[in-house]
Amino acid sequence: MLLLLSLSPLVGSVVCFALPPVAAGRLGVFISSIVFALSLVLWALFDNLDPRYQFVESVSWFASSGVALRLGIDGISLYLILLTTLLVPICLSSSLSYLSGRSNLFVAVFLLMESLLIAAFSVLDLIAFYAFFEGILIPMFLLIGIWGSRSRKLRAAYYLFYYTLVGSILMLLGLLYMYSELGTTCVYALHAHSFSETEQLILWLLVFIAFAVKVPVVPFHIWLPEAHVEAPTSGSVILAGILLKLGGYGFLRFVLPVFPEASSYYVPLVLTLGSVSVVYSSLTTLRQVDLKKIIAYSSVAHMSLGLIGLFSLNIQGLEGSILLMIGHGVVSSALFLIVGVLYDRFHTRLVRYYGGLTQVMPAFSACFLFFSLANMGLPGTSNFVGEILVFLGLIQRSLFAGVLASLGMVLGAAYSLWLYNRVCFGALKTRYAGLFPDLTQHEVFVLGYLILLSLGLGLYPQPVMSAIHCSASLILRV
Repeated sequence: MLLLLSLSPLVGSVVCFALPPVAAGRLGVFISSIVFALSLVLWALFDNLDPRYQFVESVSWFASSGVALRLGIDGISLYLILLTTLLVPICLSSSLSYLSGRSNLFVAVFLLMESLLIAAFSVLDLIAFYAFFEGILIPMFLLIGIWGSRSRKLRAAYYLFYYTLVGSILMLLGLLYMYSELGTTCVYALHAHSFSETEQLILWLLVFIAFAVKVPVVPFHIWLPEAHVEAPTSGSVILAGILLKLGGYGFLRFVLPVFPEASSYYVPLVLTLGSVSVVYSSLTTLRQVDLKKIIAYSSVAHMSLGLIGLFSLNIQGLEGSILLMIGHGVVSSALFLIVGVLYDRFHTRLVRYYGGLTQVMPAFSACFLFFSLANMGLPGTSNFVGEILVFLGLIQRSLFAGVLASLGMVLGAAYSLWLYNRVCFGALKTRYAGLFPDLTQHEVFVLGYLILLSLGLGLYPQPVMSAIHCSASLILRV
């Protein structure tokens, strides 16, 4: 089942690349929709009460070296796979209307990235995870470098590539040491083996940097605003919605359970970095004038909050962090789609050129208001459940860190409401645009679906929490 789920987009990528642009676009949306349907079957068959990895498959890869392509999922990876397969057809269907040429290559690159993401979230071997973790860089580099919106797109693509590469080289050193010690990097062997305290302290640092770049947390965040600003709308959606979750997933799968003593030892370091990152990125968001940079720095704040939730090392913080990653994937993706709506119509992302849109674009303004409130963690929306659990767990670990990080919620309300006020209220700036078309039927359908999803996660998160509870408990070994 998992092998079929991960290979289907890969096969579709090859086929779409060989087709004419129009046919490739339609087929890409169809294939990604089928993959989403398959993931729903996976969700329906998943047993929430079974703490073990489910749908386990093993394919001989480098058998002589003890490396096999083992696939399996738990409650955490299940919902990240569902989020991936949900966002890809949304991205493809939203992009094809404005792609002028090479749309067959665009679709092929997107389906390739979906295949690598599904594999990364389901693989049970650290070497294989590293291969997919790094492989995702290639399609993302192409998306930004080829379909970026401005002349700085190549610089942004190289920022993404080099920042991730430097962190991953350090991770590779730690990975090779673990392989030399155990003769395998299967998660079963890694979780069962007890590294010495000194080994844990060194290996933890090597792996932490690689995943901290991906989260990203200050000071490893410089690449993210550049990548978001230059990427096409669909690239920003998949970057914020899915790729940033790879760092948190790496901590959950390969750091907390493999290096428990080192994770406990480095808690003050992570809480300090995370709390500073939340406050710094929130303050930086307030002074941005580009719509995409505002949402990009907001993503840094939310993902940093998720990181310190993980390192509260209790069940509330861990479950809250996972829920926050899922909720942020929905809300931030919708916000980037909303920015894409504005850019498609007015060809600028500078806030000063907008104002008074409630008078001429009421449907757009209503959707924008909902996701602005969801982004600041309004009760009843998806982000609220994750944030409140993170703070409950964090305060148990460190009251000072909890109070400092809570400033991020206050500042989040400030930049979310201020952005909405500048764009949608005030005088209508007709000197910059003559026409103000409201949302199309397709845009209403996509944003409406994401609104229902955010409300569902916020009002009734129990199905998600029951699936992740067993996995979170095993990570903490409680």
